[in-house]
Amino acid sequence: MSKITNIIKRSGAVVPFNPERITNAIYRAAVAVGGRDKEKAAQLSAKVVEYLENNCAEGCTPQIEEIQDAVEKILIENGHAKVAKNFILYREERGQKRRADSKFASRVDENVPWQKIWHVLDWSVDSGLNTVQKLNKRIELGEFAHIVHESEAAYEEDILTASEMIQERLDQIKMVMISGPSSSGKTTTTLKLEQKLQQMGMKFRALIVDNYFFDLEFHPKDEFGDYDFETPQALDLQLINDHLKRLSEGEEVGIPYYDFKTGTRTLDHTKMKLEKNEILLIDSLHGLYPKFSEAIPSENKFLLFLEPLLQMKNGDGEFIRWTDIRLMRRMLRDSVQRAYNPQQTLEHWHYVRSSELRNIIPYQGTADYIINSAMPYELPLYSFKLRDHFNKWVKEYEGNPLREDAFERASRISKLLNDVHQIDDDSPVPHDSVIREFIGGSTFDYH
Repeated sequence: MSKITNIIKRSGAVVPFNPERITNAIYRAAVAVGGRDKEKAAQLSAKVVEYLENNCAEGCTPQIEEIQDAVEKILIENGHAKVAKNFILYREERGQKRRADSKFASRVDENVPWQKIWHVLDWSVDSGLNTVQKLNKRIELGEFAHIVHESEAAYEEDILTASEMIQERLDQIKMVMISGPSSSGKTTTTLKLEQKLQQMGMKFRALIVDNYFFDLEFHPKDEFGDYDFETPQALDLQLINDHLKRLSEGEEVGIPYYDFKTGTRTLDHTKMKLEKNEILLIDSLHGLYPKFSEAIPSENKFLLFLEPLLQMKNGDGEFIRWTDIRLMRRMLRDSVQRAYNPQQTLEHWHYVRSSELRNIIPYQGTADYIINSAMPYELPLYSFKLRDHFNKWVKEYEGNPLREDAFERASRISKLLNDVHQIDDDSPVPHDSVIREFIGGSTFDYH
């Protein structure tokens, strides 16, 4: 039994010491540089714990920074410089984010697509939907169905623009990649884009990237020991590049099949070959991640990025966070399609967000076009479906040092949903809407 029973977080909270989190952190850093030896990660973790205990009196409570310092020291001393470097870089990134999130920070965020934002904001102001107060006023006037129509029309215009841009480069493009963070609406957008392009006379083949996951036993885990499917290193990037290159050159490849029930992959499962004038259509979280398609010249790719870029201020005069919209979407989708408890989605969102800030958001500037999937009318629907849940979670998580992130998100969203008028009738929402991907009732088959 370890001499260390508790640790002190940066916030000052004292929480139980869990050595397995050290193992998971080391393994994640190893995976990022191509290593997948869990046994070695566990051995190195044991050395870290031993080092901490040898430098800690009985009953001492180390700071989180001391533990991270020890991890770096053990990795370097045991010949794992590359893993140590990745761990250090990730630690520094997290430090920069904390400093940037400080209320004293004042900077222009390079991860925000400002040109697109100004266009969306202009539309929001013209439509009287740039504040929760104005949204509520229009609902009171019986204009909910009109808001739905206006929002859907703006989204369809974005898809049309992307389609026309692809058509202009048809002589060069071999593949179209639709990327974006979790619950941004990639699946529906991919299907609607495909419909639009087919109407223009183009032919497509879809590549299911989920089939390129490594076997579950090789997946990295998050700090709570849950398997992390959000990181690009969970995918066999080398095999993806090989197949993309060969497909673009007209060769036949054997697409693998991933069985989520068993957590195992079967190689060379389904044959695929692109016919003449056929383009590959790829829906993936990591379509913009450089190593995802580094074997393909940029002129042969069209990169599309998706995000609910809602430009609406809450009751406190602050812009509603896009990540909060996507969190609510994922809660509803997971509960409808995957029988997943919404509370679990909230508790795990911290690592979803961490991964996308590191592996997805920074590359949105490389996209050829950005589609806004936000629908101002979705908030009243979510208020009806989720308000009571968030109010309950705020009370449940208050004062729990292990769930600080969940408490912060729950508090923010609870206040928002309490300010928004509820709508319980979703019949005005088209059955091919991107929102149907999350609330159910879509005419599209997502399975």
